[in-house]
Amino acid sequence: MVNAGLVLEGGGMKGIYTSGVLDLFLDKGLEFSNVYGVSAGACNMVSYLAGQKGRGRDVMVDYLSDKRYMGVYSLLTTGDIFNADTNYNLVPNYLNPLDYAKIDSFPGKAFAVATNIETGEAEYLRITDMEHQVDYIRASSSLPLVSRNVKINGKRYLDGGLADSIPIKKAMSDGNEKNVVVMTKPVGFRRDPEKTLALIKVKYIRYPKVYELLKNRHTAYNEIMDFLEKEEAEGRIFVIRPQQDLEISRLERDEDKLNALYEEGYKEAESRYDDLIQYLNK
Repeated sequence: MVNAGLVLEGGGMKGIYTSGVLDLFLDKGLEFSNVYGVSAGACNMVSYLAGQKGRGRDVMVDYLSDKRYMGVYSLLTTGDIFNADTNYNLVPNYLNPLDYAKIDSFPGKAFAVATNIETGEAEYLRITDMEHQVDYIRASSSLPLVSRNVKINGKRYLDGGLADSIPIKKAMSDGNEKNVVVMTKPVGFRRDPEKTLALIKVKYIRYPKVYELLKNRHTAYNEIMDFLEKEEAEGRIFVIRPQQDLEISRLERDEDKLNALYEEGYKEAESRYDDLIQYLNK
């Protein structure tokens, strides 16, 4: 295990790129002392911590034809576009069982990043008992407008990307002198202003912090991108990301596109592995 932080960005189905990167890490036996997962990054994180190569990819592609997995049917019948029972019960407990014991024995620290919709602050929920903390992952992955908020210990949460899309500063403040960031957006990506603010304002009238976060999200995201590029250029962090935009949507259903993005993630990590080890060892 290397004494370093691993930061995993979200991005919906684009997260299959991260699955490829993490599977390369599993093949190499590379573990990090502190792992931070946001949204789809949190979902991929648990398969990585469990040491289950291929599971992150399989979970994303094996159920695309099942209306209970994701889509309008799930949204209309449950309130979640990614069906909560399928994704956080049927899949990890029955269809593609998650090795809870292996996750719980992880010698480092792992965090699912979620947004407290009452305070507007990011919270870093530490995973210590995965089977009973699956709602940490669900909270981190609950997209605004198309997911119900998730109540944990009296607090209500939505997607971690609202408050901290790429928690590199949290990783640094936790004392990680070396940090590896796995992104799902290509080089040069910048976020545009949110287009659904009117709906957000009505939907979350009881939680005005959600509106404020989304109104300013593009500014906050682009500022962290500038920070990442500066830190990367000066050799203080190591970033792995797609080299081009494959035009995959958050709710992509094209299995060929998804498998291609998985392969890109694996190959990109493989091609840069020697540089990564050199960075971690210097």
